[in-house]
Amino acid sequence: MQSLGTYDYVIVGAGTAGCVLANRLSKDPNNSVLLLEAGGKDNYHWIHIPVGYLYTINNPRTDWCFSTVKEKGLNGRSLSYPRGKVLGGCSSINGMIYMRGQARDYDQWRQMGNTGWAWDDVLPLFKRGENYHRGNSEFHSEGGELRVEEQRLSWPILDRFQEAAAEAGIPITTDFNRGNNEGVGYFEVTQKKGVRFSAARAFLHPVKSRKNLTVLTRAQARKIILENKTAKGLVLDHNGVRSEVKARKELILSAGAVASPVLLQSSGIGGGDLLARHGVEVQHELAGVGENLQDHLQIRTVFQVSGTKTLNEMSHSLLSKAAMAVDYTLFRKGPLSMAPSQLGCFAKSNPGLETPDLEYHVQPLSTDKLGDPLHKFSGFTASVCNLRPESRGYVHLNDPNGEAMPKIAPNYLSTEGDRQVAIDAIKLTRKICASPALSVHSPREYLPGSHVVSDEDILKAVGDIGTTIFHPVGTCKMGSDAMAVVDEELRVHGIAGLRVADASIMPTITSGNTNAPTIMIAEKASDLILGESRSL
Repeated sequence: MQSLGTYDYVIVGAGTAGCVLANRLSKDPNNSVLLLEAGGKDNYHWIHIPVGYLYTINNPRTDWCFSTVKEKGLNGRSLSYPRGKVLGGCSSINGMIYMRGQARDYDQWRQMGNTGWAWDDVLPLFKRGENYHRGNSEFHSEGGELRVEEQRLSWPILDRFQEAAAEAGIPITTDFNRGNNEGVGYFEVTQKKGVRFSAARAFLHPVKSRKNLTVLTRAQARKIILENKTAKGLVLDHNGVRSEVKARKELILSAGAVASPVLLQSSGIGGGDLLARHGVEVQHELAGVGENLQDHLQIRTVFQVSGTKTLNEMSHSLLSKAAMAVDYTLFRKGPLSMAPSQLGCFAKSNPGLETPDLEYHVQPLSTDKLGDPLHKFSGFTASVCNLRPESRGYVHLNDPNGEAMPKIAPNYLSTEGDRQVAIDAIKLTRKICASPALSVHSPREYLPGSHVVSDEDILKAVGDIGTTIFHPVGTCKMGSDAMAVVDEELRVHGIAGLRVADASIMPTITSGNTNAPTIMIAEKASDLILGESRSL
């Protein structure tokens, strides 16, 4: 077995969290840091052109191309489950939306016993890495590495949707990131002058010349080396060669909500029954590994409109395509600069709720399903998701070595509460689209269709059209209960020298997109790791 040496800190996964950790831990020249990425370098041009998500998702060059099991709540359908496999991870292929969630999310984590994770604790961490286009304020900072900007285009049909939402009682807002994201407005994005600003570009590339930082791509982690309940290093395949690396201080898993629990399981850390079924010797019984999977299920409603242009028509015109290419090449503007969803809306499925439990991603385009050609008629999509699902699923390894595709079962719509929120979400969408502001464009419901009326039929339609919005979390949850995997300092229960720092540690999913919270988790982890090191 090839030896790759010994480092103070070995980080598994150069995705969003891993890039932040590599930056922060290597800032002290006395720390030697190794960052491992199973995918390749982020030198693929479609990563950096915002519309390029169309070519990076479901592309094995940049995506693991996972799939879920057939889901009962989705009428027996299996979904593709994109996860980044490249420097920057999901931040290199995601929708670029900068969204922290709600203050109540983090206050709830604290109420669950996780000291140091309340909103007032984590807000400074969000600000630390932020370079905000409007400058410094109570809620924002311009001093960090991650550029957050307004989008560089708008659409009349989205402006009308914004007005319609306001007529339905949802206030217009210009900032979703002040603790309560209720309102409707254009999303702010992790871009700089029309170019994607991934975690790799923000946090890793500016420091990759540090002598104490080593970055290896094509480095697939296989098994954690354990001695006397202590993580000592890692077995991995580097460029196809079985290798070994030692961690002098800590091994940190930042491989994400799918890969982090699978690596633990294949190393013998997890539920004993699961490991026994796959012939893995139990090194440490930890029942919660891979459980508690939570995700946001989006319901893609589509409306046909008239009297306005959408991206649908432009996508079928060679002249329009040429104009879009020129606009982006010369000015970094136009449709090629746009995030997958431009307009956001946070609303309540029930007016009695304290804060919104629904998020809309509104797009000036429409398809029958993701990946299909755009419709030839003018149309828009209003995808709506339940921000606080009750359903819980799991991620399990599928072979003893973790080499097979994992078994991913989100268990969508498995509770009565989630089913009711889905029905109420469709009804609210119809209310918004029936508001006077949109009437000038005569919206006609295409999906699920105005013929779908009863609650039973709505729920059946939701199962047919619902899909992931790519926010899996929770599979190595933080806490002190029997199903917790890490403590409030992100140390794996019962194993020394091992932490998890990525979206998998969320005990409950945040009320919004999950990339910004993952950056915050990595900032918090770096403080915890460095603070502990200084105390030794």
